[in-house]
Amino acid sequence: MNVEVAFKKDDPIDLEWEWHGSEGSAGFRPGALEAVRACAASQATDMLLVIRHGKVAFSLGDPARKFLCHSIRKSFLAALIGFEVESGRIDLSATLESLGIDDREGLSDIERQATVYDLLTARSGIYHPAGYETVWMRRIKETRHSHAPGTFWCYNNWDFNALGTIFTRLTGETVHEAFARRIAGPTGMEDFSLGGDKPDGWHERFDISDHPAYPFRMSSRDLARFGQLFLQRGVWNGAPVLPVGWAHECVMPYSHAGTRGAYGYMWWLERDGVFLPGVVTPKGSYAALGAGGHYCLVMPALDMVVIHRVDTEIPGREVKNFGMGRLLRHLLAAIDTS
Repeated sequence: MNVEVAFKKDDPIDLEWEWHGSEGSAGFRPGALEAVRACAASQATDMLLVIRHGKVAFSLGDPARKFLCHSIRKSFLAALIGFEVESGRIDLSATLESLGIDDREGLSDIERQATVYDLLTARSGIYHPAGYETVWMRRIKETRHSHAPGTFWCYNNWDFNALGTIFTRLTGETVHEAFARRIAGPTGMEDFSLGGDKPDGWHERFDISDHPAYPFRMSSRDLARFGQLFLQRGVWNGAPVLPVGWAHECVMPYSHAGTRGAYGYMWWLERDGVFLPGVVTPKGSYAALGAGGHYCLVMPALDMVVIHRVDTEIPGREVKNFGMGRLLRHLLAAIDTS
């Protein structure tokens, strides 16, 4: 299942995705998607791809162009952890003490009692310095030793980076290697590569922490496959790719995330319609998010996946949550409900 454009034949296409031949067949009112195009043109949207009922319904930009994924990397790791939980190599109840996990400034006895599950749900209570943080993440970070493990949710890169270290130590594979083998290959991702001079997955290391980040670059058509895999509950072409039940377990609301909805296993979730400002998101929606305007938004109620990308490697270029909320409002308004 690959990505092709829906309505504008002069746009870049990928000939392997089946596509809707008209707005109506995709479930949109004729002409209504022009408001989506206008909204995207008014901001820094570099790629917008909408998959509806397993076919491309709308496309702007080049679906093969690779962008930095930022924190979408965390949802990739969440998917991979399912394989290791099923095999028994990763025990969600294992403590950091039992796994020998520490850091530059040293973890306290209480911090060492945090479990893999606590890290996976961003509830470790470990506010040690961490790399690859945005300004917002540094601003919301709690004071060190202010919460015991498992008692408080905070979107905290220490948890996510340390999970990468745990994954590599226990499996003998990097996050990128496992992703290529376990997910990119089985779902037919055609652009993702770990070879060549500029691989699409690498590690960034920091002076302030022992635990590196694991960034990814990915095309929108490949990212759409990842979203579609979760929409299909981990099944691809009729065969299970993710362990049975893991896709659902990842997107259960383990924590309240304030104005940002709820939080699962490194996925953001709709809560009472709350997800993006200015729009009521369909119940049961969830997303992998990256700083600056990267969205892999899954809306099961509409059988739809929305991919939004921005070239955030250009300084200052971004689409904030309000801009994405406005775009999503136009997209939802275009759906034919008759």
